[in-house]
Amino acid sequence: MTQTFAHAVWIAGLIAWFAIRWPHQRRSRRIAVVSDGRSLGDRIVLVAAGVGLALIPVIYMATGFPAAADYTFRPWMGWIGTALLVLCLVMFHVSHRQLGKNWSVTLEIRERHQLVTDGLYRYVRHPMYSSFWLWAIAQAFLIPNFAAGFAGLVGVGLLYFYRVGREEELMRRTFGADYDKYAARTGRVIPRVF
Repeated sequence: MTQTFAHAVWIAGLIAWFAIRWPHQRRSRRIAVVSDGRSLGDRIVLVAAGVGLALIPVIYMATGFPAAADYTFRPWMGWIGTALLVLCLVMFHVSHRQLGKNWSVTLEIRERHQLVTDGLYRYVRHPMYSSFWLWAIAQAFLIPNFAAGFAGLVGVGLLYFYRVGREEELMRRTFGADYDKYAARTGRVIPRVF
């Protein structure tokens, strides 16, 4: 695999990510919000994740800036990055489908919101965040630049560490003991090994 092909894989992954998200985002706008936990901090970390996972890599691929942060690309890096990106997109798609009408991009509880505990959610509470981590790691393999390649890890890290606790608190307030029991038997982003 060449570096050019690895960049093409990353671009195709970004397009696929938007194609997966779009119909769910459109549908979620039509469902009434019962509880809204959005904040300025929430918006800031969403933007940070977008900058790290999309904007900085696109700027790098379009301009080569900052070339001083480049590292040597090896074909095996491209294959690992491709495999991780495919796994990311599968998890991203499946987690959206399994959440169905319960999904929203921000911290919101929708009308007739249900606690989803089957499918991927049987093993981890946040498989969508798992997919984001996979995307960020894939990006570091596919884009051999310390700034652009690792920007995704920084963006996802900010999003994850700011929001996951808030999301879980919102779920606890909404579902009470049912959520506590569910959380006790699942991992956050990596399945628990018993």
